[in-house]
Amino acid sequence: MKRVLMLISFIMIRFNAHAQDPNFHIYLCIGQSNMEGAARIEAQDTVNLDSRFKVLEALDCSKLNRQKGQWYTAKPPLCRCDTRLSPADYFGRTMIQSMPQNQTLGLVHVAVAGSKIEIFDKVKYKAYLDSSAKERPWMINMANSYGGNPYERLIEMAKVAQKSGVIKGILLHQGESNTGDKTWPTQVKKIYDDILADLGMAPNSIPLLAGELVAAEQGGKCASHNAIIATLPQAIPKAVVVSSAGLTAAKDGLHFDSAGVREFGKRYAEALMQYSKK
Repeated sequence: MKRVLMLISFIMIRFNAHAQDPNFHIYLCIGQSNMEGAARIEAQDTVNLDSRFKVLEALDCSKLNRQKGQWYTAKPPLCRCDTRLSPADYFGRTMIQSMPQNQTLGLVHVAVAGSKIEIFDKVKYKAYLDSSAKERPWMINMANSYGGNPYERLIEMAKVAQKSGVIKGILLHQGESNTGDKTWPTQVKKIYDDILADLGMAPNSIPLLAGELVAAEQGGKCASHNAIIATLPQAIPKAVVVSSAGLTAAKDGLHFDSAGVREFGKRYAEALMQYSKK
């Protein structure tokens, strides 16, 4: 009987080892509205899809005929059903073009418009949401679509993704709601550290790519926060800041327009590829 149990254990270990494909590269995407997708989806964004570029649905979406926890060919919207074009889309499209044909890229995408970075803090999130209920009920509804805890949903889906592939990095675009908060880099570091710990990954083992906010030259209302984002590599050794200089934006001065989002996604990919060469 003991030998039978040992054999079963050996088979299970072998099965789990083979289930995780080292050629399936996975990236976690978090943030607020620009990462979620605020730019209009245009015809060019829904064609020439590559089946090697996938997204793991983080919640049920009957409108798109997608189910939570299932992989689909990446086609915008990548976040929730009613979101729009995200830089994660053109990050993936650009990356997959440079990857060998035997490799696949997948995204785990959880973002909430209008939210502070605290929404992804596994300890502070509840107090933050409770304090925001009257002022931003729409944001609460978005958080509720993730079971009331976006961080927990991110980890849940990331663990599902780990059964298929290997997590290679994190994409972040957030800061408009924390503009001027000098504790932002420290808060991001805590979230980064918590993600790796909760996923059983070594500390400081993957890059975190953080995009700048709409630049002052483009009318960015929160551009002053870019100076704080620039200090993120001091808190996280593997952090990479992605420039937003010259990217076209919407009239509100907060969101990138569709052309800006496409270029921004390409910059995320190019920044990662440059970092990987170091």
